[in-house]
Formats: sequence, C-alpha cells, structure tokens
Amino acid sequence: MAYPLRYALADLALALSRVSHDPAAVQSTAARAAADMIGDGAGVQLLRDDGRYDGITYHHIDEQRSQSLSRVLDHVDQLPDDDFSTAMAASRRPIVLAGDGVEPLAGEEHEIHAAVLCPVIVDNTYAGYLVLTREATGSFYSTAEVELARDIAGELALACSSARALERLRASEERYRRVLETIPEGVLQLDHDGVITYANEPIGVVLGMPRSQLVGVSMRGFLNDQGQKELNRRINECMQGRSTVGATRLMRADGSQRSVRISMMPLTDDHGTFNGVVCMVTDTTDHIDARGLKRQLDHLRRLDSLSQLIGGISHDFNNLLTVVGGSAEMITSTTPEEHPTHKLAADILEAVGTGRTLTHQLLAFGRSEGNRPEIIPIPDLLTDVQSLFSRTLGEHIGLDLAFGPDVWPVRAERGPLEQALVNLAANARDAMLHGGMLRVAAMNELIEADKAREEGIPPGRLVHMVITDTGAGMTEEVRRRALEPFFTTRPTAAGLGLATTAGIVQGLGGHIELESAPRMGTTVHLYLPAADEKPASAEGRQGAASVIGRVLIVEDQPEVAQLVQRLIEPAGYAITVATDALQAVTQVAGGAHPDLLITDVVMPTMTGPELASALRTHRPDLPVLFMSGYTAASLGPQLHLDDNSMLIEKPFTRSTLLGAIRTLCGPQPTTS
Repeated sequence: MAYPLRYALADLALALSRVSHDPAAVQSTAARAAADMIGDGAGVQLLRDDGRYDGITYHHIDEQRSQSLSRVLDHVDQLPDDDFSTAMAASRRPIVLAGDGVEPLAGEEHEIHAAVLCPVIVDNTYAGYLVLTREATGSFYSTAEVELARDIAGELALACSSARALERLRASEERYRRVLETIPEGVLQLDHDGVITYANEPIGVVLGMPRSQLVGVSMRGFLNDQGQKELNRRINECMQGRSTVGATRLMRADGSQRSVRISMMPLTDDHGTFNGVVCMVTDTTDHIDARGLKRQLDHLRRLDSLSQLIGGISHDFNNLLTVVGGSAEMITSTTPEEHPTHKLAADILEAVGTGRTLTHQLLAFGRSEGNRPEIIPIPDLLTDVQSLFSRTLGEHIGLDLAFGPDVWPVRAERGPLEQALVNLAANARDAMLHGGMLRVAAMNELIEADKAREEGIPPGRLVHMVITDTGAGMTEEVRRRALEPFFTTRPTAAGLGLATTAGIVQGLGGHIELESAPRMGTTVHLYLPAADEKPASAEGRQGAASVIGRVLIVEDQPEVAQLVQRLIEPAGYAITVATDALQAVTQVAGGAHPDLLITDVVMPTMTGPELASALRTHRPDLPVLFMSGYTAASLGPQLHLDDNSMLIEKPFTRSTLLGAIRTLCGPQPTTS
C-alpha cells in the first residue's frame, strides 16, 4: 500500500501545482482527493483576508450527499474562535472525532459518526482546515488515515503558499508596470547593442513614435555621431557594473531635436550576468530652448499628422461601412419585418449610421482646404435638420425652432454645417438627462466694425443662430475649455463634438460663443457670414434626362464593387464591373458603350477623375457618379464636378445610390 499511496500523494502535489493560480481550483482538487483517497466526504474551509471563514468547498463520494453535508459543515463568515479552530491554531495537530463527539461540529441531525479536522498552516500561520467525514454507524478513522489526512493538508498548505506567492508576484509586477507607465519620465530598456527592448508611453512622446513601434529599433537612430559614441561608452560602463548619468540631444521621428538627461543602469539576470541597460530619460528641452515657439511648431506638426491620419482611417472605415450597411439593407429588403434576421440587420444599419456620423465628425474636424460650398437658405437648413434634431434629442426633450422667411442665406458646405448643428443638439441632450427644452432661433444681424473689434465677431452681414438648452450648464472653467479638441467632462465621450462645431464655423469665417452657468443651461451663439448670391434653383441637374441602361462600375475594392452591383442590378441596369481603372479604359476603347460610369475617386493606378476624362474621349457626354470614403471637402481640388457628374459619399444606402443615379441620369430602366 505504501507505494500506491506515495504515488497518489505525488499525483495530488502535481495536480495542485497545475492549478495553483486558481484558489478555488486548489480547494476543490484537495477536497476531491481527500474524499477519494480516504472517504467518505472531505471539505476545505479556509480563512479570507478579513480573518473570517470563506465558504466551504466540500466533496462526497455520493454526489447527492455533497450539497446537504456542505450546508451542515459550512462556517462561512464566522470567526475562527470556536473550540475546534482555537485548538487547531494552538496545537497545529489534527482533531479526531467519533460518536457523540461529532455533535459540536455538525449538530444533532448531522448523521455523521466520525470526523477528522486537520489544520492548514500556510507560511507558519493558521489558514483554515481540512475536514473529513464518515456517516456509517460505528465508523472511525485509523491512525494511518489521520496521518494521510495530515499529508493531504500539508500538500494543500504548500499549494496555498504557492498561490499567495504568485499573487504577491503578480501584484508586485503590476505595481512595477504601473509605475513605469505613469511616471512622467521616459523609460527605455536596451540590449548590449543599443536596441530597444522596452519603452513606456512618455518616451514615445519624447521620440515622436508610438511605443509599439520603438521595440526592436536601435537607439542609435535617434542620436547624432557624437551621441552614438557616447552611447557606446555608457553601455560599456554598464557592462562593467557602473551606472552613468549625462545629457544629450535626441532626434525625434519628425526631425526635431529634444534636449534630454539620461540615467543608465545595468540589468543583470539571476546569475549576475549582464542582461541589458535600463534608461531613465528626462526631457529638459523647455529648460534650455525657447519654449513658446518650439511648442507651437510641435503642436502644428501633430495636428497636421492627425489630420492626415484621420482622413486615411475614415476613408478605409467608410469603405467597410459601405459593405456592411449595403449588405444589411439588402437583408432588410428581403426578409419580413417580424423576422429576427430583419431586426438584426436593422440594428446593423443603425450602427452603420452611428459610424458614418463619427467618421464625418472626424473628417470635419481634420478637414483640409478645398471644400465645395453652396448657397443655403437658413429656413431650408433648419427644416431639413429638424428630423435629425428630434432623433438626437429623444422624446423626453422638446424642440422649438424660430426663424423668419427673410433670414439671409449662408454660403457653406451643407454636410459639415448640418453636422455642426447636430453636434450642438447632442451636447444639449447630454446636459438634459431628465428632460428639458432645446430652442433654436435664427435672425439677421449687421455688425459694425467697432463692435466686431470689441467682441471678436466678424463685421458685416451675419446670420446669428442661437441654440439654448435648459440643462445642467457649465462652470466658468469648463466653459473656457469646452471648445478644445478632446476636452470632455464625460468619461464615455470623445471630446470632439464642440471642437468640430467650432472648426466648421471658423472655417466658414464665422464666430462661436458659449454662454453658460451651473443649473442655468447653456446658450451657443453662432455668427455666420451671410451670402450675397441667391440659392441655386432646385430644378434637375440636366434639362432633358434620358433613361440609361448600361452601367460601368470601377472600384479597386472588389467587395465594394460587388456590393454596388448587387444594390442596383435589381433596378434593371446591365452591369459591368472592373476592379482596375486601366481595365475599364481598355473595355471602352474596345467598343463598350456604358450609359453611366460609377467610379471610386481614389484608386492606385488611375484616379476616378482621370478615368472619367479618359473615357470621355470616347464618350464625351458620359455621366459620372463618383463615390468616395472621403468627403468633398477632404478631396479638395483633385475632384472637379461638372454639370454631368455627382459625388456620393460612403457609406451609402441602396435608396441613396439609386436616387443619385436618377438625379444624374433620369428614371431607371423599365424591367419586364
């Protein structure tokens, strides 16, 4: 019996080591092993950090008895001040019970006739006990069985000690990681060749690169020749066990330079072998260089990079949203409204709409010059956005629009201007969580030059729009910072709403002011330059639209091209698809006669406008519907729209796409 028992204890030790990271699994493994090796039932009751017993983990060879006996034996939330606990804590020896002696442990109706309590001593401290029970009348535990129970309790104690050590190690590592991530100084770890093996967030700011891109990059790339020689000397000193401190200049990824102070200390492994260098980098530029101009230039560079990044990400994201939204719309059109699939597709469409709003916000905030303004009558604008306001505000907030028919029009790009107004409505909604009223008024104002200089408002004929809510209002400090990009008082907000609105208004040559006080609501004043021209006629784009049937789709993203084909093919159009602009030129030069070209604007081999120009050498009157993940404002001069072309922005719906085709080319073909 000795050898199988020894093997069983070894197996238990191995099983406990495998689950030492999970305290619940440790207790369950020990209880099950004790029940199987000794019988009939066994449980583990350990102390929590607050000094009271945690819930018992109990196992019986008869599974049906486990739950009832667990309730009888559980001392959860009790202090270890009972006779059994104090005796085990003092003697650290097992307590063997039989017959009537079991009654204090489990009560009169326990049906337990023998029990053993073995203390669990972790790190020389009483941590709880292992309990074994038998229910047969006259049963008892032999000396060998009690010793086996002590061995099992010992293995349990070792596993608990290991678990605590692992937890302390994890906590220590987490504290170390948080220190490295939160200190203002940059931290680098270098190998013996000066290659970066670790970088925290602040050093990424100093070097002008994301921390994820720094790992694997040589530190020498950020130093001039003299700095590289100094780096070699300091690494050699660290290899000899000495720490060094010195000043140098680092070249950032954008070409600028920063003055820094670097402290370098050697790292060694468990055997004392040199394992690299840890560097503490303190940016001292502001104490050496001219602070003001330097900071402004760096800020401009970051904003320019951010604008380019925003445009690229938004374009790709809009391509994805086009495929997702178009596919979801086709699902809704082919399934009954009561079908679960229809509801799921409708939820997808709603999420796509939210994503489109976000990308347009980002594009409006980071847009470049070259926007395409139009003459917009203010009554038409407010009437059009009324439904957007209502959806944004919800049913618990009232809406009041006040404007006269004689309000001057403004010259602006409609999409960003609508977005600016919706952003203000969203901010007002968030300030009126328990309901309220949003009032929007528009009036004409003639601002004299003296008043303009005094109040910072542009002079001349202005449309003054006043947006007032009855919400919580803002403190003076919050009001002063409310227009800053990424400033927000709400943890779930991005802080782009008001900044985007301010950017749009200022881009139109206008002015924005905030008037607010706590519990008094907020009033936003928008001053927009009035337009001198009359708004364009709402007549169709062409005098005599003709029915078209053949459509050529050119899109370098195959999934987008296939989606456009699926969206318009049921309307009766004959579709030809090309995923390369040169392929489309070859098809038309070879005799193809499309009635309409639908093309992406930005493509690798040839842009959409270049493709349209090439095809119009064969078909001068070819209508062109451009589509792009960029807005017209972002595309700027690379896209010129004439009377026979239009731009539709991604993501679009089937109805939007077909409506653009009808506007450009006339009614869709008649299907038989």
